Amino acid sequence: MMPKRRRGWPYRYVVPLAMVVGLLVSGCGQQYVLLHPAGPVAQSELHLLIVASLAMLVVIVPVFVLLAITVIRFRDKPGNKAPYWPNWHGNKKLEIIWWIIPVVLLTVIAVPTVGQTFALSKLPKAKDPVIIDVTSLTWKWLFQYPGQHVATVNYAVIPAGEPVLFELTADSPMNTFWVPQLGGMEYTMPNEVLPLWLEAYKPGVYWGHSGNFSGEGFEKMFFNVKSVTPEAFQQWVKKVHQTAKPMTMTNYHNLLAFNTVGVQTYSNYPSDTFPAEANGFTLNGEGMYMIMHDQHGITYMPMSDMSNH
Repeated sequence: MMPKRRRGWPYRYVVPLAMVVGLLVSGCGQQYVLLHPAGPVAQSELHLLIVASLAMLVVIVPVFVLLAITVIRFRDKPGNKAPYWPNWHGNKKLEIIWWIIPVVLLTVIAVPTVGQTFALSKLPKAKDPVIIDVTSLTWKWLFQYPGQHVATVNYAVIPAGEPVLFELTADSPMNTFWVPQLGGMEYTMPNEVLPLWLEAYKPGVYWGHSGNFSGEGFEKMFFNVKSVTPEAFQQWVKKVHQTAKPMTMTNYHNLLAFNTVGVQTYSNYPSDTFPAEANGFTLNGEGMYMIMHDQHGITYMPMSDMSNH
């Protein structure tokens, strides 16, 4: 009687498994907007995401491969009479290696992350950056342009190829402001103004939404950011002043109601519907500024000058 042939590691399954994984990964189409950046902030953040993912794969892939080998090759098969003698002695070389590897991987992730974080905390040089005051309401978004004296609801228009400073606050429960193709999310909080600069490479329409659950209307709290040429942006502002009505306090109080509304456009707005001061943003990489709003427009005052007053 011929002895049974010992079955080895089923390497024939490796190629089909790799093909299945490849098909799953390749399914990331245009609907996955996070993976299709349209501005420098989102591009740098995607780069960090890729670096972190590759660093984690260095650990994840070998672990799963070794797990599969262990489960299949060393499983307790029927008729297996081999004794099991566990070796409880440690291996210092292996212990040193699996302590060094995480330290190296964390360093690979931390160094570029810290560098990009500080780099993105500075608004790139711009002669007159467009400033948009963003207020999250329940369940809607209010965009106010202090330099252009216009306001919109549930949509924003920005010039392409230019950095735009978003000043974020809330007149409702805390929320988050996120335009995935342009950059990461930032919180909106009552009685606080947090800065976020974004930029679009080219004209287009970019989807934005809230990232914090805020009640039954949360799933409808979306908005679009429309990027146009600088010339088209100025024409849009001019058209708004010619065709839209100014916002009144009654209009603003109506926006505070717990409901959803469509897009709205106003040729002006009351000055006291947004905090008068936005502190602590680095403009042009030249220090911390206080941005002050009034009926005459916007004033940038260096924080260093505030100590002299």
